[in-house]
Amino acid sequence: MKLEFFLAKRIISTKAYKSSISAPIIKIGIIAIALSVIVMLISISTGIGLQNEIRDKISAFNGHIIISNLDSNNSDESNLPIDITRDLLLSLDSINNIKSINQIALKFGIIRTPDNFDGVLFKGVDSSYNWNNISSYLSKGFVPEISKKTSNQVLISDNLSEKLNLSIDDSFQMIFSKNLEARAIIRKFTIVGLFDSGFNEIDDNIIFGDIKHLKKINKWKDDQSGSLEIFINDFSQISETTKNIYLSTPNQYNTVNVKQKYSSIFDWIKIFDKNIIAILFIMVVVCSINIISVLLVLILERTNMIGVLKSLGANNYSIKTVFLIIVSYIISLGLIIGNVLGLGLLFIQKQFSIIKLDAEIYYTTDVPVYLSFNYVFLLNLFTFLVCLLCVLLPSYLISKISPINSIKFR
Repeated sequence: MKLEFFLAKRIISTKAYKSSISAPIIKIGIIAIALSVIVMLISISTGIGLQNEIRDKISAFNGHIIISNLDSNNSDESNLPIDITRDLLLSLDSINNIKSINQIALKFGIIRTPDNFDGVLFKGVDSSYNWNNISSYLSKGFVPEISKKTSNQVLISDNLSEKLNLSIDDSFQMIFSKNLEARAIIRKFTIVGLFDSGFNEIDDNIIFGDIKHLKKINKWKDDQSGSLEIFINDFSQISETTKNIYLSTPNQYNTVNVKQKYSSIFDWIKIFDKNIIAILFIMVVVCSINIISVLLVLILERTNMIGVLKSLGANNYSIKTVFLIIVSYIISLGLIIGNVLGLGLLFIQKQFSIIKLDAEIYYTTDVPVYLSFNYVFLLNLFTFLVCLLCVLLPSYLISKISPINSIKFR
């Protein structure tokens, strides 16, 4: 093998190689591999990044899994409470993959200001509510401080604040009704924070506040809540976890995960996987065709050298190994250039968010980037192996070259 590496190194490093007829084709091959790697890296990182961004954003405001009382009208509003018993909590604690459990309640109400009004869902949360998922979407102010005493602080969206001409520290009245026949109940709230999720369905319809208001309006007990909002550790196991939770809860309770609730959005982002696979296939084909062309040109250009080596006793395997080493060098050089440029562009986008998106279509204002060593390594390994395997068949042309005829070939 030392001889093959020596010959390959001599061929690559000679000036004749760099100024040969095949030099431009080799450069084109390297550029093609580099561009293909750049496209594949961008496709995977932005595709997965957009999927994760949309998924995390929906989950942040809705939880991964919701346990609620079976309700005939199938509305988002919490009409029937669930009992937060010790047995229920213990059964949930025994289930793997659960990260946190939050008590919440939803109730429709009308925000009334001196100049305007709008109907929204009031999402009541308790003092143990984990705000970390939502904090990253805060655009101004802070999250409501909820303690044992009933808090009048609320968190609303930028969309609602603009629509109703409200800002931080402004107060408004909200009108609730227990049912159509009951008298309207009015509560006064103060805005302490604004958020922007990028989802109009969320921003236009939900505000956050103290769950104790809804418990008083609905006349629920302290150990009752509208529903349980569950966050999990591994989203890939959400279906299995949902099933386990459903089997561990009473029959009158329903369990729904965010994929089921927003099935149309998750079906849409699932299409990204097919797009990524299609792009990877096309780019790998481009790489393979280019590297095959490079090998054929190298063989034709070095036909005389092949004949001389054969006449000196070199076998076909040894000569093929020389050309495979050269091709491996070309592939590796293309991969290195492609990775440096591709990862560089992705890092710039991740840090500075240069390329923007229409939030009404993509639910985010800029192109999200997902970077992982695992997929970068696997992508490079896959591309290298496929390109190398594709040149094995054309390399058999070397065995067809006759020493007598090839030495005459110039």
